[in-house]
Amino acid sequence: MSGCHCDCSACKEIHIKEPIEKEVYPRLLPGELLLCEASTVYKYIQEDGSNRGTYGKLVCTNFKIAFLDDNSASDDNEPQFENKIVGENDITLQCVDQIYGVYDEKKKLLTGQLRKYPEKLIIYCKDLRVFHFCLRYTKEEEVKRIVSGIVHHSQTPKLLKRLFLFSYASAAPNNTDGRNQTVMFETLEDWRGELERTKGNAKYKAVTTNEGYRVSEKLPLYFVVPICVSEESIWKYEGRGIPIWCWSCHNGAALLKMSAFPKEQDDSSSQMQKAFLDGIYKTISKPPYELLKTDDLSSSLPSLQDIQTAYTKFKQLFLIDNSTDFWATDVKWFSLLESTNWLEIIRRVLKKAIEVVECLERQHTNVLLIEESATDLCCVISSLVQVMMDSYSRTKSGFQSLIQKEWVIGGHGFLDRCNHLHRSDKEEAPVFLLLLNCVWQLVQQYPPAFEFTETYLTVLSDSLYVPIFSTFFFNSQHQKDTNMSGESLNTQSSPFRFLTVWDWSVQFEPKAQAFLNNPLYADKPKPDKSHRKTARFKHQRQLSLPLTQTKSSPKRGFFREETDHLIKNILGKRIGKFINSSDEPPNSFREFYDSWHSKPVDYHGLLLPCIDGPEIKVWAQRYLRWIPEAQLHGGGTIATAANILDLMEEVQSLQVKMDEEHSQAISGDLNSVPVLRNSARLSSLFPFALLQRQSIKPALPTSTWKDLEDEDDLVNRDDEFVDLSGDIL
Repeated sequence: MSGCHCDCSACKEIHIKEPIEKEVYPRLLPGELLLCEASTVYKYIQEDGSNRGTYGKLVCTNFKIAFLDDNSASDDNEPQFENKIVGENDITLQCVDQIYGVYDEKKKLLTGQLRKYPEKLIIYCKDLRVFHFCLRYTKEEEVKRIVSGIVHHSQTPKLLKRLFLFSYASAAPNNTDGRNQTVMFETLEDWRGELERTKGNAKYKAVTTNEGYRVSEKLPLYFVVPICVSEESIWKYEGRGIPIWCWSCHNGAALLKMSAFPKEQDDSSSQMQKAFLDGIYKTISKPPYELLKTDDLSSSLPSLQDIQTAYTKFKQLFLIDNSTDFWATDVKWFSLLESTNWLEIIRRVLKKAIEVVECLERQHTNVLLIEESATDLCCVISSLVQVMMDSYSRTKSGFQSLIQKEWVIGGHGFLDRCNHLHRSDKEEAPVFLLLLNCVWQLVQQYPPAFEFTETYLTVLSDSLYVPIFSTFFFNSQHQKDTNMSGESLNTQSSPFRFLTVWDWSVQFEPKAQAFLNNPLYADKPKPDKSHRKTARFKHQRQLSLPLTQTKSSPKRGFFREETDHLIKNILGKRIGKFINSSDEPPNSFREFYDSWHSKPVDYHGLLLPCIDGPEIKVWAQRYLRWIPEAQLHGGGTIATAANILDLMEEVQSLQVKMDEEHSQAISGDLNSVPVLRNSARLSSLFPFALLQRQSIKPALPTSTWKDLEDEDDLVNRDDEFVDLSGDIL
């Protein structure tokens, strides 16, 4: 067979790699079962608009969708950053976003039962990859089986125990330690250790009230509350209305969170709850506790629905079908980016976190975050505050411990928010991705302050969709614990042994893991202003909005009128003694923000992100890594990184020689530094995108350029350009 003779325009003028003659088989994990397959499937490689591609086999298992060609059986030319679990042409079932079929040149969303089968399959992934498969030369029966199988196993609602997580846990040997110095917060000792680390044990205590989940299935087994809060208070409303400790500042001020009472209740219940809250607030506002400020995040931040809507629009900018689509959006990039509102939501969340930091750091005031369940935006703000204020949270083990504490044990509903079971689209919201996007802003603004790289954050975001780790596949600690027992392959009944995502050796070899560590991490504070400004690289696609006058927005401080009204209704006039909005200087936030930014940066001290105008950027590595047109070949910071890593390797070699001369034990690991030879052959989006063929930008009509030149906002503005790899790797 010399070519694909489809009538569809997508298959015209294609360069064919001949169908494979030797049989290839998918590499299956323990517990992974092959469900269906189809041969002679043509996969497009639409990186340069030529519709080139290759023939192979498309398979669907209970873990993934995979495309196998003759390169799948070869270990030659392995990339340095290979994932051992998910290959280049693998899509986990949880990573599938939407599936479209092409019928007579028209795309149609595929869900449920199919009456007619498509000639082409397009799979959009949650990690922003796009796969195009031509089925014209596949046998009809195989087309029916593979399309029906993929749609059914990736798009229809399923039971929790049907997740591959359980199949893998029951079949795979668990010989890994898994923790990697990460504090899991599953024991009372972990919480007491954190209290001692932050010197919060004088005013707060770890409680065992919820052992056996006697109080609430939504609360963790162990948590921390003010010493003055009684066990009876915790029992009374199943943990609602109780201030739960998150973290203590060096000056004694603490960050707390609270699950709010339902808003719609009868008067008698409402009065009782108001009296209960009044007593709680009165107790924790007395010495030795600092003054208390509350913030109802449901009224001061975008709703989960707003966040979901913004992200849905935002990701469409990067789910590119072909080169033509990419360049078509280039002309109106600014307006499209701004219309999504995603960067504005990131800015608002960072601003809120800075407001909390100001109260803790400058005003020495306790801050109580309030949310309906205290497991969504509370997790985002509390995590950001700790990353900004606590240098331990900027180490890899510290950041992982933070995610365990605030998100995994804290009860964030990963299962629902990621919609892993496809039960309800209404519950879906990229809350954890919002946090990672916010942390990335800090990482790219202050690289030496973080022990991990943006590559680490990107890999962590990808791990949301890899169902061999339990970390991101339960709604609560209770849900995980109650599903720990099950039928094992070896014994009649034994508990599942789930892996944690923090054991990076499961996914990556040591050389690949080195890309997760920042070689320029500052071991000691370096208050040098020169580090504040990073190099800027111009590129055809700008990744931040121009510096425009921001829209006037309602005041989003802690004590806007609605919040004042809420507090007075709940607590009565007495609350005014320790919370009064009129005591707040009108420009206190701006003064605090400007004052900090006027001083040299202490990379092991307080960090405040720049949040004005174009300082909020697009996380290029995550969102553009699969788009060849967005890559700088031999450019970006990867060229600098290659030289740095080569230099580090040379230094290590010299150190080894010195140690050998002095007959000392070699403590360093030579494999810890990846070797990047010939950086000109690398892409700016390395290590995810290796060198690919350059796409040719189509010529724009003269009228289009004139239109652009007339746009004062685009031309006469001092826009900021950003390199596409952000931090080192």
